[in-house]
Amino acid sequence: MDLSESLTQLKRQGLYRSRRVIEGGQGVKVSVDGKELINFCSNDYLGLANHPAIVEAFKQGAENYGVGSGSAHLICGHSRAHHALEEELADFTGRQRALLFSTGYMANMGMIAALAGQSDYVLEDRLNHASLLDGGLLSRSKFKRFGHADMADLERKLADTERRQLIVTDGVFSMDGDLAPLPDMVELATTYRAILLVDDAHGLGVLGADGAGVLQHYGLSEREVPVLMGTLGKALGTFGAFVAGSEDLVETLIQQARTYVFTTAMPAALAEATRASLKIVRTEHWRREKLRALVEHFRLGAQQLGLPLMESNLPIQPLMLGDSRRAVAYSEQLLARGFWVSAIRPPTVPQGKARLRVTFSANHETTQIDALLHALATIKL
Repeated sequence: MDLSESLTQLKRQGLYRSRRVIEGGQGVKVSVDGKELINFCSNDYLGLANHPAIVEAFKQGAENYGVGSGSAHLICGHSRAHHALEEELADFTGRQRALLFSTGYMANMGMIAALAGQSDYVLEDRLNHASLLDGGLLSRSKFKRFGHADMADLERKLADTERRQLIVTDGVFSMDGDLAPLPDMVELATTYRAILLVDDAHGLGVLGADGAGVLQHYGLSEREVPVLMGTLGKALGTFGAFVAGSEDLVETLIQQARTYVFTTAMPAALAEATRASLKIVRTEHWRREKLRALVEHFRLGAQQLGLPLMESNLPIQPLMLGDSRRAVAYSEQLLARGFWVSAIRPPTVPQGKARLRVTFSANHETTQIDALLHALATIKL
């Protein structure tokens, strides 16, 4: 099997992906190949990935439970730490129950397949995360995609059948930084008796008065949005995911979600670390306030420079460049100046929509943002 030609083609198109090796922990400053970079591409929105209290909770958890869970949750891998975290996540999101998954990808794959059968319809926003799209496709249900945030298109597709329908959407779209029009989606779901499922991976911890995410931001209840997925490896700074909802929802997933039943539980030490993180998210409101101020500062400076920013008031700030090779060149120029900003290219985004995805942490300072803006202004391509 000769794979070299396809790899060469990816390089020619500016679509080749490569990894860089970080020395040390996550933070707004990271060391890569012996060079210190200011990191503007992490999803560690609240700056918790290397927080001393969370690191200490992880260490204590490892001392109490060891470093491996040993089995799936349904065999002997479900510890008191896991159970306590599930109860705290349910309380945090205002739901009856929560169920831990090892990753967000596994949560999305498992819950869609468990809730939608071959005779059901899954309707998804065209810009949904790959895990949601793959979950819909692999569920073997009837799969349809509607235009991004296009409620007229969604309604046309909902009206096209009387079979059971599952509406699936990101709460915050990770590459564009915009919000799904959830109140309108709730109205359509009610009218057509559909089930609404929201992936709040990028809203949890960032949005809402207490950081409970996009549903708290909109004031939506469990009755209006029955299925909520959240990840723990972004604003909460650890690893893993959960699905939250009714008692019946969680019990159904325990019985039928293959990505829950047939995989090893996350280490209990990680659950303990996440419990410590959750306490910080719920009490240190200044992190969200500072994050909002940093975003406003960046957007004002970018506007003054005439940079082609997309519309977003969240810590995801896409700088639209169009051509993949141009986006890579910008990223490399920034790297040479000491800034790490990822170039996002197809298939992650549509053809012709390559961009720099600038993300912020509550640990950034305005001086670092000003330095990034200056670097962007001086790049000549």
